[in-house]
Amino acid sequence: MSNLERLDGMAERIREAFEAKSAARDAAISQSRALIGHCANAIRAVHRHEWGTAQARLETARQAADEIRAQVADYPDLYHSGYTQDALKEYVEAYITYALVRGEALPAPDALQVEDSTYLNGLAEAASELRRQILDIIRKGHSAEAERLLEEMDEIYGVLIAFDFHDAITGGLRRRLDQLRGVLERTRGDVTTSLRQQQLRQALLDLEQRAGLAADPDLPVEPGDDDTDDATG
Repeated sequence: MSNLERLDGMAERIREAFEAKSAARDAAISQSRALIGHCANAIRAVHRHEWGTAQARLETARQAADEIRAQVADYPDLYHSGYTQDALKEYVEAYITYALVRGEALPAPDALQVEDSTYLNGLAEAASELRRQILDIIRKGHSAEAERLLEEMDEIYGVLIAFDFHDAITGGLRRRLDQLRGVLERTRGDVTTSLRQQQLRQALLDLEQRAGLAADPDLPVEPGDDDTDDATG
């Protein structure tokens, strides 16, 4: 066999391998877009407290994530590519947002079958997502639930800030932590303002009640307090 014939054979084999990998890449990109959409719908349902819908969307997202992993199982570089890990990050965010708002235990990376760096980035974005839930609560009046969610945000930030590693290891976690810090500070200010407004309203209400009680004309008059009695002797 001549070198040209051997080269033709190798080229054909490589072409077939590339075609299979290209098909897997195209399928993974398409499925990644679908997964991101399922996750966004799940988070939207969480904010609306449509728990049944949220659970259904999360299950659909889980199936989509499984399909992505299956599509790129033979291609580690495709699995670790940006579009695949970004979609899986959204998947983590959706599950953790649901757990945080519901007050349930957080799913672990193994349970979601994701890389540790992908999990941490999804956790950071889920913490930021709590701001919307907190604002929805305090628009209706301050409550302990808003303070609970703020505490969850604070604790997550405290845990994540300890991962002082290069972005190549954490998948760009530092940038998301900078964003989370800004969201956390604004939300803390909003919750503090809401609490002070509630305290002021309660103080005014108490004052009005005391003033109304003192000026109530239907209250019985104690003996000796009536000016008429004093005048008639």
